[in-house]
Amino acid sequence: MYTQSDLKNFVNKAILNLSYNDEAEKLNDPVKYILSIGGKRLRPVLALIACNLFSDHIDEAIIPATGLEVFHNFTLVHDDIMDHAPVRRNLPTVHSKWNLNQAVLSGDVMAFIANECFLQTPPRCLLKVFKVFNKAAIEVCVGQQLDIDFEKAALISHEEYLRMIELKTAVLFAASAKIGSIIGGADDKDSELLYEFGRNMGFAFQIQDDLLDIYGDVKVFGKISGGDIISNKKTFLIVKALEIASVEQAKQLHEQFALKEFDPETKVRKVIDIYNQLNIKNISEDLATDYITTAFGLLDKIGVINDRKTELVNLANSLIGRDN
Repeated sequence: MYTQSDLKNFVNKAILNLSYNDEAEKLNDPVKYILSIGGKRLRPVLALIACNLFSDHIDEAIIPATGLEVFHNFTLVHDDIMDHAPVRRNLPTVHSKWNLNQAVLSGDVMAFIANECFLQTPPRCLLKVFKVFNKAAIEVCVGQQLDIDFEKAALISHEEYLRMIELKTAVLFAASAKIGSIIGGADDKDSELLYEFGRNMGFAFQIQDDLLDIYGDVKVFGKISGGDIISNKKTFLIVKALEIASVEQAKQLHEQFALKEFDPETKVRKVIDIYNQLNIKNISEDLATDYITTAFGLLDKIGVINDRKTELVNLANSLIGRDN
């Protein structure tokens, strides 16, 4: 069995060995940049761990798993454009470092590089794997559209928010686990269990990510503390806060998110004060933990010995208490 560190190294090596069209270096430079500036490689590592559950021979899964990472970073490039985000992983975003047109075009080509990676899936399961990936890719775009739509909505329910993050974030985790298991030789039942395992992991990851924007450390996470508040981004925290707030607390939150001119530090402080009054941090952490608990229940049902599940357990646990 391979460790997460082993698998991350395999993915990083595969990223370095990706093939590019040499005719347009300006197209490739932003791609190489976004793929080189870090990240935990969670999705490809999840795919490879899922493959390793059923097979000791994971070579066939490395390039398709790398395709998942390329696709994920493609979505980040475009998300950063839409969010007007200046920083990603404590470094300039692609559109900030180059320009908007370059970021769009280089992001586009990453989607097709991901497809090239998936075309290296073993023929015995290529169609099955590509259908899982393509379905997830479309759903991610639907989730991003919902995210855009929610920016204009004065109020959304936490159920609507969870559906959005299911599509935007959780389905790619789910697809990663299922794709790895298919390449590893799992039967349909175990592949579906791993899909649901990954989906619950994705929910936990996004909720934790929403928390880290407020309560994380910019030096560790590479994000501006309170950036979601400053940009009026809908997160689980604000959605839940508005759902349970008193009339006066809701009024104060709406006032802060309606400001056109403001001191960022003051705005963040006032919003966090209300979050703390409503115990939003604990509510969010509890929900993330519930998703991981559900994931563990699904993992118990997968037909391999528990010793082979250790790395999946470790990966899931890292999402509700991760420190990098």
